[in-house]
Amino acid sequence: MITNIFPISIYTAKRDSGLDFSEKKDIKDIIEEGMKRNTGNTSSNNSYIFNGKLKNIKQFCEEHIKTYVEQVIYPKEELDFYITQSWLNITKPGEFHHDHSHPNSIISGVFYISTEEDDKITFNDSDKVKKLIAFEPKEYNIWNSSVWTFSVNTNELILFPSWLEHMVQPNEKATVDRISLSFNIFAKGVFGERGGQTELILE
Repeated sequence: MITNIFPISIYTAKRDSGLDFSEKKDIKDIIEEGMKRNTGNTSSNNSYIFNGKLKNIKQFCEEHIKTYVEQVIYPKEELDFYITQSWLNITKPGEFHHDHSHPNSIISGVFYISTEEDDKITFNDSDKVKKLIAFEPKEYNIWNSSVWTFSVNTNELILFPSWLEHMVQPNEKATVDRISLSFNIFAKGVFGERGGQTELILE
């Protein structure tokens, strides 16, 4: 018998409806407000998109954040998880996102506005100790892999721990821009335990 311990949870959800007229206008306005060059792609100058735009998409994301918290984190104390920053990414054909994680955040998410077939996100195992001895497996599986790739689709949301390293490899088959909306999540409330000297109160 094999028992999995300490799993990493990747949460996905599909939005039933596509972008409506107002959401398409919001996306256009965000792009026209200005984009800045990153390593391998571009992102919006506006890094607080959900503060005033795409309210229905924000609501969809918040509903699933609530589910993620209840099923994965399952906190004893009532905590208020909220979206901090949110920004738009444009990845042109052949472009990429370098390997990175999201500091000062608990959960991170991506909502995919426009994708093509073969678009993916890749997660990397950052445990350096496990990499001290390398084995060549006959076949890769969830136990012996150091990377794991998920296909991504338009109108799909993906949530994951912010410390988890991830990247987007170039899609050489792409013919149109990939557009995604990334965001970070933190929490307010009482963390830890007073008697265990781990209590932290954030308001």
